[in-house]
Amino acid sequence: MRNLRILVAYDGSKFFGWQRQDGFESVQQTIEEALYGLVGERVVVHGSGRTDTGVHALGQVAHFHADTALDDDRLRHALNAHLPESIRIRRAETCRPDFHARFDAIGKLYLYLVATSRFQPPFARELAHWTHDPLDLAAMRAAARVLHGRHDFRAFGNTGSPRQTTVRTLRGLRILAHQRGFAVLVEADGFLYNMVRTLVGTLIDVGRGRFPPEQVRTALETGERTLAGPTAPACGLYLLRVRYAEDVFSTPDRGQRGVPGLFQL
Repeated sequence: MRNLRILVAYDGSKFFGWQRQDGFESVQQTIEEALYGLVGERVVVHGSGRTDTGVHALGQVAHFHADTALDDDRLRHALNAHLPESIRIRRAETCRPDFHARFDAIGKLYLYLVATSRFQPPFARELAHWTHDPLDLAAMRAAARVLHGRHDFRAFGNTGSPRQTTVRTLRGLRILAHQRGFAVLVEADGFLYNMVRTLVGTLIDVGRGRFPPEQVRTALETGERTLAGPTAPACGLYLLRVRYAEDVFSTPDRGQRGVPGLFQL
C-alpha cells in the first residue's frame, strides 16, 4: 500500500468546494470516484485544506493510500483520463508513509485576481472579480504594509471552521498591478475562514476611499469585524501553493514544460 501525494489544479466554479458533501459535487468526491475506477477500491483523498464553492486552485496538495501497480507518472495520466476537464493532476509521487497533506503543511500562498476595466469583461466572469471603481493603489499598498507580520486577525475572519487561535503570521502581501486590473498575493502560516477574501475586500475598500489605511491598524488592534471591509467574491481566489518543510514534487513535470505564467509553480 503506497502513500501518494498529488498536485491538483481545478476550476472551482464547477464544484461546491473541495470537501465531499452529500448531494453536491465536490473536487474531493470527483477525484475519489476517478480513483475507484482505476484501483477498484474506495480511497479517501485528504487535501491540504478546504476551498469553498467557487474558489480555484493551481497548487492544491492532497494524499491518499492505494494499492496499484501503476508507477507515479502512469497513475497521473490514467487519473487525468478519468477526471473531467475542470480538474487536472499536475504531479503525482509516492511519498513517505506518514506524510499528511494537511497536518504537514507549514504555510500557503494564495492569489486573488481583480479586473478593473470600465465594463465587465464578457469572458471569465467566474475566474476573476470585477470592479469599475477607480482605486488608489498607493493607499492599498500602505494598508497592506500594516498587515504584514504576526497579528490577531480575528477582524478579518468570518465565522466558520473551529480554530484554537486567531493569531497568524502574514509572511507577505503584495499588490501587482497591470493594465486592466491587479493581483494580490498573500502568504501566511495559516488562514482563518474567508481571511484572504476579507483582506482583499478591505484593501479594495481602502482603494475606493471608503476608509483610510489607518483603519486597518485599528481593526487589527481591536478585532472588530465591522472595521474591516467586506468579503470579496470567491471567483477571484486561487490556492497557488502549499508550503512544506520537506521538498515535494521534486521530479520535473514533463507535461508543464514551456507553459508560461502562473502554471510555472
